[in-house]
Amino acid sequence: MTTSRNGEKPIIHVIDTEADALYELAMSIEVRSPDVAGKLCEELDRAIVMAAEDLPSDVVTMQSEVEFVDERSGERRKVQLVWPRDANLDQNRLSVLTLVGAGLIGMQAGSAINWPDRSGKERCLRIVEVRQPTLADRAA
Repeated sequence: MTTSRNGEKPIIHVIDTEADALYELAMSIEVRSPDVAGKLCEELDRAIVMAAEDLPSDVVTMQSEVEFVDERSGERRKVQLVWPRDANLDQNRLSVLTLVGAGLIGMQAGSAINWPDRSGKERCLRIVEVRQPTLADRAA
């Protein structure tokens, strides 16, 4: 698990073409969901921004399928991280504009982050596996 020894958040990476769109999304919900908007912006501010072709294949991006574990409860989930218009929890399609979604973006398999849930309780989310979208999925 890679939460750093001194309690700092792990390094995250974001695709350059997704970074601007994610900032715009965060700003668009700032009034109605300041907690999610703030957390997403914090993550984007600390991210290493790079071209998609330079990104490690095990980093969570938009449209990635990601399996993660809540270390506190032991609950294991597999979701696809999607844009808000594509979200559907019945199909395990999690919006990046949720607290958990904002916490997953840019994380790498094997890393973990302490992250708040909707009730404000902090959970340790550990990334187990990441599957990248096809080029067609990424373009959607």
